[in-house]
Amino acid sequence: MWRIFVCLMFVFTSTAIAAEPLQFGVLNQRSVLLTAQLWNPILAYLTEKTGVPLVLKMGKTAQETTMMTVRGDFDFVYTNHLFTPERDKLGYRPIARWDGAAISGLLVVLASSPYRQLSDLQGRTVGFPATDSFASYAVNMAKLQASKVSVATMFVGNQEAVLSNLQHETIAAAGVNNVVLESYIQREPLAYRVLYQSPSYFDMPIMVNPRVPVATVEKVQAALIGMNQDVVGRAILLSASALLKRDKALNFVSANQQDYDNYRVFYQHQQVRTR
Repeated sequence: MWRIFVCLMFVFTSTAIAAEPLQFGVLNQRSVLLTAQLWNPILAYLTEKTGVPLVLKMGKTAQETTMMTVRGDFDFVYTNHLFTPERDKLGYRPIARWDGAAISGLLVVLASSPYRQLSDLQGRTVGFPATDSFASYAVNMAKLQASKVSVATMFVGNQEAVLSNLQHETIAAAGVNNVVLESYIQREPLAYRVLYQSPSYFDMPIMVNPRVPVATVEKVQAALIGMNQDVVGRAILLSASALLKRDKALNFVSANQQDYDNYRVFYQHQQVRTR
């Protein structure tokens, strides 16, 4: 009887462990509500398709979410904050990314503002999401430093919050990326002027923690890349495209380490101040 009890306990424990959801982190680019509206249907689809339970998790700000990522809180994470020399050693690897426009860092001002070139921002306050942000902060700040333009910085947690601050004129300029800006202006009346646009980089990848079993990774990756070929998956992608006001339907494609080598090169050659 004791042997049967032990066996039953093992079965129940194993089932509980198997049902434990994997944490899917998403970097804060947009509001929490919009992020949930975008990603929860995708994660529900992946869970149903693969049998791998996935739940959305994120911090209150981009910086907090990155700290959670570095700490190992997530099994999968949508981010481009892991390509610095230190974080590269953590072993996360890209498995998929959105198939679409590359991202560029932008420094933008209101169309009505008197600022027409980077030098006009000398001593002014520029808003950014967080010091960890790649295109919206690091790339833009590197340009300001190279141009010998010293600015005051305001960090507000995510790119849409930066643009909201620009609208309310609490900052002179906003550091964002082109993809978030283009989506934002479809929903909010914002007339702007671009003072700087950086070279292009691949958009954020979905990355996997090295602790996740290979078989699990392969299931999730295949389901992501195959969404556009599945009736239910395609409908979710079309809804996501409408939510973000994209002209072209969103789709996932495979991603690998080499796709993000230019991020690594940037960090190897740039020493961006964080304050």
